[in-house]
Amino acid sequence: MTIIAPSVLSADLGRLAEEVKAMEEAGADWFHVDIMDGSFVPNITFGPWMVGALRKATRLPLDVHLMVAEPLTWAPVFAGAGADYVSVHVETTPHLDKCLESIVREGAKPALALNPSTGLGALDEIWDRAEMIVLMGVNPGFSGQKYVPSTTAKAGRLKRYLAELNAGPLVEVDGGVSDDNAGALTANGVGVLVSGSHLFRGPDYKESVASLRRRAALGLPVKC
Repeated sequence: MTIIAPSVLSADLGRLAEEVKAMEEAGADWFHVDIMDGSFVPNITFGPWMVGALRKATRLPLDVHLMVAEPLTWAPVFAGAGADYVSVHVETTPHLDKCLESIVREGAKPALALNPSTGLGALDEIWDRAEMIVLMGVNPGFSGQKYVPSTTAKAGRLKRYLAELNAGPLVEVDGGVSDDNAGALTANGVGVLVSGSHLFRGPDYKESVASLRRRAALGLPVKC
């Protein structure tokens, strides 16, 4: 079954505990937490305290996405704060192996994230140390952006890439995910759909989650 992971960046942060509870009751599987430092991306969001607060507020897995310029410093901190998955961008450091090892030491699962313009070749020497690959469906830094259409074909190429390696990490798409592209993404090997605005800005969270899950289950193929 496809994992639906609402992005808390799009929640009403003044009512975060209520929002988290409502999304749990609506049928969400994970929560996605975007960490931005104002350096790797132009925006600034949350610190480790937010992950700790969310850990107390929900039983669901926390998928923490680091968009930071110094992942060697921050990856173990966020892992230790209560994250279940910690994603590090391949564009941020030549020492990805050290980053992933530090995440594992703190008891979380390591993941690798790729910007829309980053080719899959960036995974060649490191894919086997990650438990999830995150494809950005938008250029990172802000919520509510328009989906980059080439992400779907990129997911299909990643599906074939991993099949040739007989590899089994999860594949996630983060950014611009909606009912319009969910089926095509799952048809191309995506198992985790991160959605912020599409889920949190709807009037009925339960119906928003259910609709996205229905569309994902269709698995509509596209040419890659």
